[in-house]
Amino acid sequence: MYAYLDNAATTPLDPAVLDAMLPYLAQHYGNPSSLHGPGRQVRAGIEQARKSVAQLINAAPSEITFTSGGTEADNYAIFGSVRSLRLAHAITSPLEHHAVLHPLQVLAKSGETKLSYLRHDAQGRLDLAHLEDLLATQPRTFVSLMHGNNELGNLNDIKTIGEICARYDAVFHTDTVQTMGHYPHDVQQLQNHFLVGSAHKFHGPKGVGFLYRRGGVAVDSLLHGGAQERGVRSGTENVYGIVGLAKALEIAYHDMAAHRQHVQGLKDRLIGRLMASIDDVRFNGLSAEADQSLYTVLSVSLPPSSISEMLLFSLDINKVAASGGSACTSGAQLGSHVLEALGADPDRPTVRLSLSRLTTADEVDYAADQLAKLYQPASALR
Repeated sequence: MYAYLDNAATTPLDPAVLDAMLPYLAQHYGNPSSLHGPGRQVRAGIEQARKSVAQLINAAPSEITFTSGGTEADNYAIFGSVRSLRLAHAITSPLEHHAVLHPLQVLAKSGETKLSYLRHDAQGRLDLAHLEDLLATQPRTFVSLMHGNNELGNLNDIKTIGEICARYDAVFHTDTVQTMGHYPHDVQQLQNHFLVGSAHKFHGPKGVGFLYRRGGVAVDSLLHGGAQERGVRSGTENVYGIVGLAKALEIAYHDMAAHRQHVQGLKDRLIGRLMASIDDVRFNGLSAEADQSLYTVLSVSLPPSSISEMLLFSLDINKVAASGGSACTSGAQLGSHVLEALGADPDRPTVRLSLSRLTTADEVDYAADQLAKLYQPASALR
């Protein structure tokens, strides 16, 4: 069999999502900016998708902008806010995705903003008292802190973070790429100005995402050259991708509690099997804490071994798909900026095993068995 446990990188396309997309790949081919019938038909599909996404997160349709994915949405929020609102100070953490860190570092290097990094402990818990201290000295600040860490699985309390930001009139952006479609998001209950989604993280197509921008927050666009997306994001829309995104999010929200129960059960099973079969196995950050981490992500720290440098390759040969960390970083097994920030032992290899509602118990058992087999020779020598 083949065990696909790299769902944090991308998820399989739901067949129902493909069915929703097919008419827009074949019959409905009009340009959505055209005024004729075929164009209006396609425009209607986009606007229905926008309405659907907005309803699911309790937003207004006008607050949803479709993008090419989470990276573009993050970049739009970051560059747009700092430059348009002239925010001279930005706060983030060293544990963020590079789609957040790199734009902020570009802005800091150019002198457009001062960048501060939030303190955290050895498990990756953010120091919110430090956040409040930083905001107290310079309240009109841009804050970007993710909801769920893509490598560790740590969950941050974005409701509390938003409330702190609101007290100091800070602009709050949260990268919700790993949690969108897995946890309910109600923007009326949050104090965030921006959040993002990427369809392929919740069984939708690749190359499409969305940005929620709270009404009244006026920022400049990254892309110019047309009036698409209400003048916010130029370029002909990825129509079938947008339709697929909306359908995937609808499916994700339907029976979300049951999906969570299923996947959490698989994660608990995986933790138990790894602990029983591999000496000195550990878990990075809060990855093994059910109430403090993504139920879809398990970051496994393994003992030093002669196979460490070839671990992911060996798993692949044995038909287990996994990763060392973010799929957006090459050589992530030993080069994770997140693990480095936590002070993790560089001699201990990390493998990220990530699950979805389509993952089976057989896949979990098979992956755990293959990892155990790789470490049996090392165990036998001790």
